[in-house]
Amino acid sequence: MLDTLGTPATQPKLEDNNLRIDSVLLTDQNTIFKRSNSHTIFILQEKKKYRTNVTMTGQSNWTLLHGRALNTICFESQSHPSTVLQGFNGLRSRGFLLDITLLVEGKSFRAHRAVLAAVSDYFRAMFTDAMKESTQSEIKILEVSARGMELILNYAYTSKIELDSDNILDVLSAASYVQIDAVVEACTNFLTSHLDLENCVDLATISETFCLEKLRQKCYRFICANLSEFAVTEGIKRLTWQQLNYVLSCDFPVDCKEEKVFKIVLEWIYAHKIDIKICHTLLNNIRLSDILMTDLESMLRRSRFTKELVMQTKSFALAQRKIRHTHKSNATFPITNNNNVLTNYRGMELALVNIGGFRKAGITNEITYYLPSVKKWHHLTSIPHVEQCNYGTAVRQNELYIVGGCYNVYLKEYIHPFGFRYNPISNKWFTIAPMQQDRCRFSLNFVGKYLYAIGGVSEVDDLEDTWYEEFGESNSERYDPDIDRWRYIPHLPEHRTQHAAASWLNYLYVCGGLDRSVVLSTMWRYDTMYEKWDRMPNMLGPRADHVMLEIDEHLYVCGGWYEENQAENRRLATTIDKYDPESEEWKVVTTIPTPKYHAGIIAVETKIYIIGGFYADSMFDRASSTIEFYDIVKNEWSSLDRYPQNNWECSIESLYIPKFRDDIQVQAEADVSEEATASDS
Repeated sequence: MLDTLGTPATQPKLEDNNLRIDSVLLTDQNTIFKRSNSHTIFILQEKKKYRTNVTMTGQSNWTLLHGRALNTICFESQSHPSTVLQGFNGLRSRGFLLDITLLVEGKSFRAHRAVLAAVSDYFRAMFTDAMKESTQSEIKILEVSARGMELILNYAYTSKIELDSDNILDVLSAASYVQIDAVVEACTNFLTSHLDLENCVDLATISETFCLEKLRQKCYRFICANLSEFAVTEGIKRLTWQQLNYVLSCDFPVDCKEEKVFKIVLEWIYAHKIDIKICHTLLNNIRLSDILMTDLESMLRRSRFTKELVMQTKSFALAQRKIRHTHKSNATFPITNNNNVLTNYRGMELALVNIGGFRKAGITNEITYYLPSVKKWHHLTSIPHVEQCNYGTAVRQNELYIVGGCYNVYLKEYIHPFGFRYNPISNKWFTIAPMQQDRCRFSLNFVGKYLYAIGGVSEVDDLEDTWYEEFGESNSERYDPDIDRWRYIPHLPEHRTQHAAASWLNYLYVCGGLDRSVVLSTMWRYDTMYEKWDRMPNMLGPRADHVMLEIDEHLYVCGGWYEENQAENRRLATTIDKYDPESEEWKVVTTIPTPKYHAGIIAVETKIYIIGGFYADSMFDRASSTIEFYDIVKNEWSSLDRYPQNNWECSIESLYIPKFRDDIQVQAEADVSEEATASDS
């Protein structure tokens, strides 16, 4: 065989037995080596390129270089999308290949069908379905401004659009009409970022006009969250009765008492001439059962309501009280409590809150919550500190306090005195003044408005060769939230860590724990009025790492462990014991079905919840995700759905959480599902 220059072509040797050479042709052209399904293989030999036609008898898409196979590469140009857009925009500006004209408010806009169909669901359906517009060269667009259409067309050809307060409605109207979701989303975000008391009603109306549910929810949440201030603006007068009714029925948190909500509605009714049926609708969505009957009657006497409307309002109030009483008796958690911890319970639900602890992946600062109405665990927030454990937690006025604790740096434990406060309504963290002494494995409790930190481990305790009189006591201090300051109080006359504490009336009770390596059964009571400690009757047995809970004027101790016969063999405390502060007597209440080490324990009303923990203290692979609870009134044990992940050494509190939060659900671990399946079988 001769090459194109008349020179015999040298047949290359191919070692691949799956390939058969059919012919060899010489070419001096540049060759791009790429994987393909072609039966052509390029061979470089003696600085000349030969094209060899081959028949493939096996699977091969390889290119040969010096007789060796090369791997395939996939080339993708990052600039290609913008090149295409720029190309189409250039064609449009020069008037090339334009095949459609849009007529809007007397103006003509020429464009390419392919571009419009690519970015707009509206135009895609128009040009690809059997519609008469698919064959027309001119299309008249109604209900859209020429300005809005021009900006939308510029976006279609450039992927860019400038939004401002002057053009936002034109753009939103056009984008909604031709169904370009990305631009609608951009308009929604723009409006949301400019939401304030002056324009919230206007934006709510816009959201309802264009069916922007995300913006609508933002507007009404904002109105409810700022209802007191909103009520004195002109915006309240511009609300339609349907919008006001949604404010009352949407169940978003409000910033004022229900009495104030009732007054706002009364003022609105006075300012608008509305039908009596509409009045009934509005009044029925007021939480009249949250208003004292004496206050309600006083407000009705001063109102300009007709006798019929006054009687109807009282009827609504009585009906709501009856419904709430029935619902509360059947609820997993109470709707409200008697401490008036919230200004208003609208949009709020009492939740179990799981704080930190350990998971399969290690220590975590994550805080999750469980709403009974949803029956799922969701992420709430994270402690704003490096991952830590053994801190104190307490709740006052529906705010979570997290104080002290310890963390590891290169396997060395560091103890700190810092504290944080979390508000679930604003979803914000605040720092509080640090304790005067760093501590971990201590007790943290509110008695009245003051926060008490008792005992625990401090850096000074690491000096094992040191002993002085203070080591026979537990350093204690008190925090005043009003002035953000800690001060020392008389020390507990017994050294202890890993103990439990609870408040009753103006007293703080402290029981159990460790004095060095000795598990204690002693209990002390601190009188916060006279600032003195008194020795109280011992518990029925020693405990450490347990909890003490105040429920219906009694104190309950639950969980923990003790050491048997001085052999330092830990045994689980299997009972829940009750202490009567009046009679100063202890008694066993019940036996825990599945006692665990390091479980999280909390009381909600008359139920004690036990979450997670270890079945055996020496076997970390036996972590649990179970949630059990004991009903004190019914004297029976039940269970909730498992926590999605195995967890231990977590703290548990109860907080009122807004019902409608956009939080991520906690994902279940595989071994938790296997544990659940095994237990079910």
